[in-house]
Amino acid sequence: MSISEARKRIFELAKEAQKPGVYFTFTEKGRPKVVLMSAEEFESWRETLEVMREFPNLDKDVKEAEKEYRNGDFITLEELLEKEAMAVADNAKKYGASNNRSKKSSKRA
Repeated sequence: MSISEARKRIFELAKEAQKPGVYFTFTEKGRPKVVLMSAEEFESWRETLEVMREFPNLDKDVKEAEKEYRNGDFITLEELLEKEAMAVADNAKKYGASNNRSKKSSKRA
């Protein structure tokens, strides 16, 4: 749709674009110039692109994880949390931190 036509119908198009999967491509001199879509749809696209950038081999990673799971090569969330808690506790001991706080008198002189 031309930008000139879209200008005349902008409120109608904006309402229509709120529907899932609906978008409009506006043209100038017959060439695509801009796209109108809902903000929710746009954010979804942005999040998808971000995931694709951060995990370019996601399909391969998922297949590898599934294989490891089938082979029993995994730990449970509980096991991981327990392991991490021990690591945190070990580091606390190493650096002199303690969970016991000394009780100071609240009396003032």
